[in-house]
Amino acid sequence: MDTEINVLALVKGEERFIFLFDDENRDETLRQLARFAADPELDFSWYDAAMLSRKIRDAVPSEDDFLANEFDSLSIDDFH
Repeated sequence: MDTEINVLALVKGEERFIFLFDDENRDETLRQLARFAADPELDFSWYDAAMLSRKIRDAVPSEDDFLANEFDSLSIDDFH
């Protein structure tokens, strides 16, 4: 069985953040981004976490992402 590994990297100054993940550990990788953003010892902001989260969701979409995008496109007119 072949498992596809995704690689996502961010370079900020002297720090390098490299994330390796597959479809099965996508959600854990998203949680790790939040932990890094909350760590004051790292030069990793909430903006960095948001941008990398978007890239992960684009690379490995889930049904929850699809539903969230559907709700984002709704307007009040859809309920009349």
